[in-house]
Amino acid sequence: MPPELADQPFLPVVVGGHVGAYSLVRAFHEGYGVRSVVVASVGTWVTDHSSVLELLPCRDAVDPEVLLATLEEALGATTLPKLLLATSDSLVETVVALRGRLGADWRIPYVGTGPLERATRKHTFDEVARAAGVSVPATRSLDLADPASVEVEPGFGYPLVVKPTTPAAWAAVSFEGQSKVHTVRSHAELSALLRHIRDAGYHDELVVQDLIPGDDTGMRILTCYCDRSSRVRFAAYGRTLLEEHSPGLLGVPAGILTGRDGETVAQAGRILAELGWVGYANFDLKYDPRDGSTKFFELNPRLGRSNYYVTGTGHNAVRYYVQEWVEDALPDGDDLVETTEETVYSIVPVRTLRWALRPHPELWSQVRRVIDAGGLRNPLHYRAERDPRRWAKVLAGGLSYDRKFHRYYDPQAAARSAG
Repeated sequence: MPPELADQPFLPVVVGGHVGAYSLVRAFHEGYGVRSVVVASVGTWVTDHSSVLELLPCRDAVDPEVLLATLEEALGATTLPKLLLATSDSLVETVVALRGRLGADWRIPYVGTGPLERATRKHTFDEVARAAGVSVPATRSLDLADPASVEVEPGFGYPLVVKPTTPAAWAAVSFEGQSKVHTVRSHAELSALLRHIRDAGYHDELVVQDLIPGDDTGMRILTCYCDRSSRVRFAAYGRTLLEEHSPGLLGVPAGILTGRDGETVAQAGRILAELGWVGYANFDLKYDPRDGSTKFFELNPRLGRSNYYVTGTGHNAVRYYVQEWVEDALPDGDDLVETTEETVYSIVPVRTLRWALRPHPELWSQVRRVIDAGGLRNPLHYRAERDPRRWAKVLAGGLSYDRKFHRYYDPQAAARSAG
């Protein structure tokens, strides 16, 4: 570990090397002037030539034993407080598995295994949400350990979506066309997909859900922080403008218009109380034009990949981690802080947002107004980075995003199919 890192008041250790990881690194540097360690198998254009992070190679961070050995070898000699953060659901499970196996100088700001499993298994999340009186899509769970499950009818109409419930098991298999979410439009298509998944070696639970009509702009995002007493202390809401559409990242927000929705926050609070949640929870939601409700899809047990939409509003997302888990100085009280600022989070060029929102001229007008007022936030455009090689890669990355969206997404067709 570089000597200068040992002189910091604390050390953020972020497991994962994508845009979400860099967004956390930037938030720590913006808020506290500290550099972070990023644990990843290899460096990428997102982390290359950065002055605010140190890359720690790890051949398989999802494996608890490998991650533990890597952390102890590289960072075990320093006793300064270390905040260990994960950037995917499977990595959260790994980090939680290390609780009690790392020294007292390590802080792991996540809920325990029981609530974690209830929240992240989509079939049990559905049960929790219903118990909290919160609206969710029609859902059925299928156990692929049973060969007969590939022929089961869901009991509600098509089209529908198919999702895994066990992130680690899903990450351990590979098959042609694999995606985070699959859409099917008939029983024959559903059976063929389930058989394909089972043959690939995934024998855990899947859920099939009603496909709520609407394109990317129907999606919503909500991030909440619960203290160690499971009180919701912070909430940041946004409307998705554009999602990733490449197979491995399908559904990840690429553009968000921030705002406020008190009713949705209140509903999320009931879910978090039902779970006895601790730390951050990131909810995926969608507005259902059929009944005017906002339906909860799932809970991610962490700050999401697009977490800079929170920090970009002026409410640094890592502040709650530092105050409660490093400084032990989170202010007392039950007051809930909600972001109200209108900003536009985007990892794509503005021209890509304009192109994607062509079917929604009124929404684009609102987005353009916020951007023209100085409200654009791209986590990768950080002025503290000085290396021209990095800026060349970041600008090239923006061009790559633009080409990728034109390849995988047709906004006009998406709007037409949404009805």
